[in-house]
Amino acid sequence: MSESKTDVTVHPDAEHPEKFSDPGLPSHRPRQADIDPKADKRAERQVVVLFLLSVIGTIVALWAYFAVRPDGTTGGVRTSTLTLGIAIFFALAGIGIGAIHWAKTLMNDHEMVEERHQARTTGETREIAVKKLQDGIKDSGIGRRGVLKGVVVSALALFPLTIAVPLISSVGGDWDVSKFRDTLWKKGTRLTYDPTGRPIKASDVTLGSAVHVIPEVTEEYRTTDEWITEKAKAVVLMVRLDPRDLNPPAKQAGWDYDGIVAFSKICTHVGCPVALYEQQTHHLLCPCHQSTFDVAHGAKVVFGPAKRPLPQLPITVDADGYLVARDGFDEPVGPSYWERLK
Repeated sequence: MSESKTDVTVHPDAEHPEKFSDPGLPSHRPRQADIDPKADKRAERQVVVLFLLSVIGTIVALWAYFAVRPDGTTGGVRTSTLTLGIAIFFALAGIGIGAIHWAKTLMNDHEMVEERHQARTTGETREIAVKKLQDGIKDSGIGRRGVLKGVVVSALALFPLTIAVPLISSVGGDWDVSKFRDTLWKKGTRLTYDPTGRPIKASDVTLGSAVHVIPEVTEEYRTTDEWITEKAKAVVLMVRLDPRDLNPPAKQAGWDYDGIVAFSKICTHVGCPVALYEQQTHHLLCPCHQSTFDVAHGAKVVFGPAKRPLPQLPITVDADGYLVARDGFDEPVGPSYWERLK
């Protein structure tokens, strides 16, 4: 790299220099592919391989979407998601790394300098810009590299299928939103600890505690695939406050039992589990997007993107002192959807 002196123009009273002379550009260092035809061909083959990797990744992603379907179990969902995710990664990475390697090894790397000019351009300037774009296309060498051109076009054309096919295939699927209107909670259903299923007595719930709750079901039902889906809709977070701190909306008055209140654990924003309880403020926090609900005031939203309170489960005790539901939720649980205004 050549050295050059820098001239500085300074006013007598100026604290900083006003103008520096252009130091120029360092001498150009040719790449191996610029001087060795074998290296140039090798670089081209490497780029072709990377874009072929993208094509293969797209094909595997499409295969995985149809062949490796979730079977309702945790392991099945994990396998399907992992296979599809890895395939899409290679489909995207092949395009990205291939484009970078192409630019670094095959395209012109000579330094270019353009003087600053006004932002407003003339017709002549636009013509020059179009000419430079055309020169860039010519310089990329894609016109004379047939294999490279074919694999690039194939990768870019096929990759959108990894997104389009799942979207198109979902048309005509199960859009029955009424499934979210009802849960396993019914009048008289006992509240039990999650995950053991042991019934909860009101005397077991201490002041300030937060308990993760599921409805009582038979042991046989807990082994079915249906239980996984129904449990996901019915999970509840129960908290015990001083009854004097409760100030619920009028329609929810009396839905607690001696300061014990129970709310759906599913955030009304996008359905994340609301599981962080702050005892001093009586706030429930959703860890995903920080929606915050005030338990003392009917779980109303006090912060964050959620638009409606958490649905409350009205509770009481049975003859044996166990906490039971007075009824199911009075509204659908979970995030809002197109049938809801909020």
